[in-house]
Amino acid sequence: MTDRAERSPVPNAGRALRPRAWAAPVRAMSRILNADGSPGTPAATDPGRSGVVDCGLYVDGERQPGEWHYADALEAARQERDAFVWIGLHEPEQAEMSAIAETYGLHELAVEDAVKAEQRPKLERFGEVVFLVLRTARYCEHTELTENSEVVETGQVMLFIGPNFLISVRHGDACRLAPVRADLEAKRELLVHGPWAVAYAITDRVVDLYLEVADQLEDDLDVLEADVFDRQGSGRIQRIYQMKRELVEFKRAVTPLQRPLLTVTSQVNRDVPKEIRRYFRDVQDHLSRTVEQVNSYDDLLNSILQARLAQVTVDQNNDMRKIAAWAAIGAVWTAIAGIYGMNFENMPELGWTYGYSGVWALMLVSSFTLYRLFRRNGWL
Repeated sequence: MTDRAERSPVPNAGRALRPRAWAAPVRAMSRILNADGSPGTPAATDPGRSGVVDCGLYVDGERQPGEWHYADALEAARQERDAFVWIGLHEPEQAEMSAIAETYGLHELAVEDAVKAEQRPKLERFGEVVFLVLRTARYCEHTELTENSEVVETGQVMLFIGPNFLISVRHGDACRLAPVRADLEAKRELLVHGPWAVAYAITDRVVDLYLEVADQLEDDLDVLEADVFDRQGSGRIQRIYQMKRELVEFKRAVTPLQRPLLTVTSQVNRDVPKEIRRYFRDVQDHLSRTVEQVNSYDDLLNSILQARLAQVTVDQNNDMRKIAAWAAIGAVWTAIAGIYGMNFENMPELGWTYGYSGVWALMLVSSFTLYRLFRRNGWL
């Protein structure tokens, strides 16, 4: 075991810290608490399931080598200047999240939200910790839009932003954070700003995915619109309604994020470094563009739906006119047959040699005349 004195803090904050030998590899077992708050046994968790994807210690914008347990990383970050911890979690269990919350001083309400992942985008403060909720989204590729197609897949990312740590909790696969970490570790000048730089990078990635989804939704709407107004297209209302539902799901992820970003970029917000606020304003501009696109798509989809309903009404009217026209033609035959079916003795042409053929000729001529009139007026 490495002696504690060997890694005591020194003035050089940029030096590489060595994790304790017993802390690497990362301990998969989280601290377990019983109902009364006393330490529990490791058997309370599944040893093969850990929500910790990555845990890194960053000093002066550079990641320190080795694998770190979250408790050791926080202790080391508190001993260094310009140091912070970034823990990445993916769908953690309640026990593991509670253990991390105890170590990092997270509020129980925020922890509950992070585990359940049923929140809308919001920004809350619990003491020195800021809790930011993001809804993630990505476009689902499909060869053809049907009434059962999944167009947009959504998930959530929760961020616990503290003075010397950031904990990201991801639910779903709509936005993976490993590429964000890799890109950010190559930008030391951004990482030196601490946990809020990580919060910016994650938010920027989420909003960039919004833009990609919005652009691809536009292509689907173009296809849907062309199909509705194409004479050979079916334009099934079920497809339009399914697209409407997917757009509403996407809108729920995008629109509520405007208020949290407005709070982050506010001049009175002293938690966020001034330089990082500039980056967040760029994210806010991209989000505003996406919101405008989504609103315009919603209006367009409503117009497409109304146009399709109008087409259905017109088609039904055309069908009713055709049915009425053929019924009128058939009524001539019914009327003449009904009259001559009365079996009276003194009826016209009963004794005429050509009476039978004459009645047939009258019915055919009447039917042809009505057909021509209906055809001319567009009923047939």
